[in-house]
Amino acid sequence: MNIEYPIRLQSYLAKCGVGSRRFCETLIQSGRVKVNNRVVTQQGVKVEKEDVVYVDDTLAEPEERTYYILLNKPRGYVCTNYDPNETSYARDLINIVDRTVLFNVGRLDKDSQGLIIFTNDGDFANRVMHPSSGIEKEYLVKTDRPIVKKDMDDMFRGLVKPYRIKSYMLKSSNEVTVVLTEGKNREIRNMFDAKGYVVKKLMRIRIGSIVADGLEIGKCRKLTSAEVNSLLKQVQ
Repeated sequence: MNIEYPIRLQSYLAKCGVGSRRFCETLIQSGRVKVNNRVVTQQGVKVEKEDVVYVDDTLAEPEERTYYILLNKPRGYVCTNYDPNETSYARDLINIVDRTVLFNVGRLDKDSQGLIIFTNDGDFANRVMHPSSGIEKEYLVKTDRPIVKKDMDDMFRGLVKPYRIKSYMLKSSNEVTVVLTEGKNREIRNMFDAKGYVVKKLMRIRIGSIVADGLEIGKCRKLTSAEVNSLLKQVQ
């Protein structure tokens, strides 16, 4: 990985696969980062090639390879890389030796399934998951009862505050596809809950131009260079 020094600390950490730049900024603010054995809490500090950087006493070094992996996550798996209350991690389903350097781009909650990207490229993750990116995420939603069109229109018009969908298409009496561009925490579940529905199934079926295309639940594959570039081109 080519790095031009000096480089901002948060960008350096992102290139080391620690997380997105925004996540790395929170690590710095919380005092979890050391440069040359000194805790750094200020943003904008620059590091040189010879500097030694630690996060939680673990050496942060740039990765030689960058990974972009698409996982079709099953229900019951969490996207965080560590939670003392959990045992089933989505990252563990990825069958590469270096999977410990990977982190998820965005999230799917434990009860949801579908497409999620893992990478060790923090700059890529920051651009794709930033709220202003405008990249579409499409979901298939199945509810416990027939869906009323007016309820979907209210979601489209932004009347179920503070949420708003970009578009929708009814697939059957109790199934609908929903497109979002800015995913807030549990946004879809909260919208349907506000309208009195119970979401029985929630599956992400598209990220930008990327679809499952035969990728089975629980399986993963590497994104092609064309797919990575396509996502970056879609960033507004």
